[in-house]
Amino acid sequence: MTPETGTSAPATPVLETKRLHLRPLELADAEVLQTCFPQWEVVKYLGSHVPWPYPADGALTYVRDIALPAMRAGTEWNWTIRPKSDPGTLIGVIGLMNQPDNNRGFWLLPEWRAQGMMSEAVEAVTDFWFEILGQPVLRVPKAVANAGSRRISERTSMRVIATGEKDYVSGRLPMELWEITREEWRARRRAATSSPS
Repeated sequence: MTPETGTSAPATPVLETKRLHLRPLELADAEVLQTCFPQWEVVKYLGSHVPWPYPADGALTYVRDIALPAMRAGTEWNWTIRPKSDPGTLIGVIGLMNQPDNNRGFWLLPEWRAQGMMSEAVEAVTDFWFEILGQPVLRVPKAVANAGSRRISERTSMRVIATGEKDYVSGRLPMELWEITREEWRARRRAATSSPS
């Protein structure tokens, strides 16, 4: 249910950015996910619920038994990230979760990093979270050591509201909980559109 309307949450739509197609995750994606996802640079800062070493049916089990049922239930919205220049190529995944203190997660293949791709994807799904789902706040836990992910939170005007420890694939690590409210997100978007280019 969306908090403002009390109606069922919308299905996961196709989203587009300047350089990316964000397509709703589907069962057919499991095969390619199985080949590209199990890399230490991809998984090391993901939650410890991700099995490691990654099993041969790990992607199929995740997509079929976890992600798609949650999407049908309206508690998660998951997308594959694909460059418009090569829409047949899956380069990462981004998702929103209606869970306490854990509303967004993502990963990107290492060869596609440091090009602003994930920042574009984050902007699109965060807009969806606030403007379509009507959520009042977005909270994201992340490992302090995950410098790239922390930079994205900084760039999108999020702030740290709590610290602690959390279990990741790479072990128990210091963690920060980042937050931005819908009002703060809208103010940031207004400032960006009104500033001279």
